[in-house]
Amino acid sequence: MFGYRFITTQPTQYVIQYKDGKPRRQGAGLAFWYFAPTSAIVVVPTASMNEPFIFQEVTADFQDVTIQGQITYRIAEPGRTATLLNFTVAPNGAYRSKDPEKVSQRLIDQVQVAMRAELQKLSLKEALASGQALVTRVADAVRSQAVLEALGLELLGLSILAIKPKPETARALEAEAREALLRQADEATYLRRNAAVEQERAIKENELATEVAVENKKRQVREAQMEAERAVQERRLQIKQDEMTGKIGLEEQNRQLVALAAENARAEAEAKAYGITEMMKAFSGAEPKVLQALASVGMNPNQMMAMAFRDLAENAGKIGQLNVSPDLLREMLQPAG
Repeated sequence: MFGYRFITTQPTQYVIQYKDGKPRRQGAGLAFWYFAPTSAIVVVPTASMNEPFIFQEVTADFQDVTIQGQITYRIAEPGRTATLLNFTVAPNGAYRSKDPEKVSQRLIDQVQVAMRAELQKLSLKEALASGQALVTRVADAVRSQAVLEALGLELLGLSILAIKPKPETARALEAEAREALLRQADEATYLRRNAAVEQERAIKENELATEVAVENKKRQVREAQMEAERAVQERRLQIKQDEMTGKIGLEEQNRQLVALAAENARAEAEAKAYGITEMMKAFSGAEPKVLQALASVGMNPNQMMAMAFRDLAENAGKIGQLNVSPDLLREMLQPAG
């Protein structure tokens, strides 16, 4: 419509509108009209993404291994990413370049470089048994790369699903491990036979030593119980003494508090009585009207109107006719502010 178009984006999309080479509007999940002939729209996805990988690498002992896994990442700084890669979209929503497809590959390349450096330090057996330690070292190495910060990327996770040697190497390792297990089983059998007599003698000696140790332990337990009971009795006596001292102090404080409260109550009553006496002396010779005027000081308007109507009622015989407007009644019925 005359070159104007409307764009709407998701919360996981960061959109930037460039006009005359300068960003005019930017943010996540925006929706707005723009003039297409003079505007360039950049949409950078900020949602987390998973990318699988398979590497062929060589260990420190020159053995080929296949590493299979996946990475999880997101674009943490879309503004920085948009300055280095072309995320411009066409009116139909398609990207104008293949730069968005290169982001994951660049991150995978960094993972492969770090993985290669770590595997070159390990033998085949160490690599197969490294597990989570290898993942941690590779992830730390990738996060420290300057290219991730430059591109505004954040590595959220790295997982290695499998580390596999060549089939013939795997069979050789299995055979070696199987032979080692068999040798260990044979050695265990011989050692068990040779140690039977020695173990029997040791068992007898251990039984005697155990009986002696048990008796010693029983004696130590009895002594410890007696010592514990004595300590408990002493502690109970100390607690009772402390409770008695506390009660004595509390009763003394209560006595002082009662005496002070009685003194304060007597002084307050005398002050109130003196105030009332002086007030009555001051008002004894005053006119009733004067007292009413003094009492009306500080009253709200509703109370003042009530007193006025009371005066009207007292002089009803002198009033022929009294008209009260609805506005006055409404004001009287409203609660005092």
